[in-house]
Amino acid sequence: MRHLNRGRSLSRSPAHRKALLSNLAQELFQHKRIHTTLTKARELRPFAEKLVTTAKKGHIAARRQVLQVLTRKSVVKSLFEEIAPAYAERNGGYTRIVKLGPRVGDNAPLAVIELVGFEGVKPVTASSDSDKAAKKSAKAKSKTKAKRTKKSDGKESPKAKPRAAPKVRASGEKKSGKSAD
Repeated sequence: MRHLNRGRSLSRSPAHRKALLSNLAQELFQHKRIHTTLTKARELRPFAEKLVTTAKKGHIAARRQVLQVLTRKSVVKSLFEEIAPAYAERNGGYTRIVKLGPRVGDNAPLAVIELVGFEGVKPVTASSDSDKAAKKSAKAKSKTKAKRTKKSDGKESPKAKPRAAPKVRASGEKKSGKSAD
């Protein structure tokens, strides 16, 4: 009998399940909506809503409680400064689950779980470091293109002739290009 056994095991150990829910909640708070299986979405919903309710309290102890569960400080900051104030007048029901079709590979039912009221909001990028790296790589690409165009200004480099493979006689000896006869 399953008396007092709440929740789904999701075929994982308790520590793995806790890590999974924590990671899913962080992605939900960062991107405002995520695609996952229906079972994971149903398990994530009360977990995430309890975190939002704790964040609505707004004091330092609540922030520390949430930091025990969510490891990324940027996500906790957005939860306390952006998401929780948006739900100040709302008593629960912060998330919505929308069913999608089955997954192609294993026919698992898919769903989208999203924060209510954040449907049209574009997600914030992960960090400014990734923006800097993207700009740096774009500059490097433009420099290499400039070098290529300077090199090919009216002068085309002669292409090397491809070498032919040495011919092999029926006896198994290699025949050189020059005849020894």
